[in-house]
Amino acid sequence: MDKNPELSVDDMTKIQIQFKQKNPNIILCLKPFHKTEFLNRLINTIENSIIIVDMDLLYTGYVQSGMIQKKENVMIFYPDKSDWKKRLTDIISKVSKERFLIIIDSFNGVYNLFDELESARLINSCIMLLSSIGNQTKSSVIITGMARKKDDEWVLSPGGKHIITSENTGVYFLKKIQNDLVITTLEKTDANSSKFIIKQENI
Repeated sequence: MDKNPELSVDDMTKIQIQFKQKNPNIILCLKPFHKTEFLNRLINTIENSIIIVDMDLLYTGYVQSGMIQKKENVMIFYPDKSDWKKRLTDIISKVSKERFLIIIDSFNGVYNLFDELESARLINSCIMLLSSIGNQTKSSVIITGMARKKDDEWVLSPGGKHIITSENTGVYFLKKIQNDLVITTLEKTDANSSKFIIKQENI
């Protein structure tokens, strides 16, 4: 059996199934526009309610410019340091009652709000809390991040902060090849990784 299958995904169904196996899921990439393209494709296939925590305002910028049409089932939060706790409380309240897809876009934007020690503790605690509550309502948490590989480890770029994961975390690398988005699972060995090819449409 091929341990490194290449799957053609036209309707995002298989990647959604993959995401359900872990919580949270982290999408790493080199270019910010690629993650926005991917999020737009994913959001357009989701019927459940969606919460976007837009920390770098890139997705919001596309919506405001009209390049992305905001769906009725999408709520966008853009917290700052002064209201982060209140926004998080609002999101937790919603997620505890019904099923949501929660998108935190991105790691880099969250880290920019806080100093190094404060950010690491806060981010990890928030993600663990959202994922735990989400599991009770079958909600999923997806976090994006701009990253690069350093000494066989993925670190946030810029900044070089390490990305903390657990056995329950799905980690993926997203890149664009010609007109397609390619998502690869990041496993300890390449032989165990899977590749998903998403036929791309212009956003």
